[in-house]
Amino acid sequence: MNITLKELENDIVLLDVDGEIDLYTASDLKDMIFEQIDFNKTNIIIDLERVTYIDSSGIGTLITSLSKLKKINGNMCIIHVYDSVKKVFELTKLTTFFKIYNSEEEAVKFLSSN
Repeated sequence: MNITLKELENDIVLLDVDGEIDLYTASDLKDMIFEQIDFNKTNIIIDLERVTYIDSSGIGTLITSLSKLKKINGNMCIIHVYDSVKKVFELTKLTTFFKIYNSEEEAVKFLSSN
């Protein structure tokens, strides 16, 4: 798994994830998100367009990260959730827990208004 960081307008950070988010890689994503929180970046977008697989460890990382952000009045959006990854979100009913958007622009608009 590779993660590319991009700083956007209004102090929003985008993490572009490429590969699988599983037991072996979820901690890398968590570390990256928590590092951004430590740098006072409290509005984070996770781009899953190139994520081909996510397991319960990956889902747990996203839930833990969003919970930590909420405690400090931050927020997280997920964009470009497709195919098998989308099925995991739907089966676990996480589509109601996470703000999921089809584009970066939609997520930025949401985060900028909060």
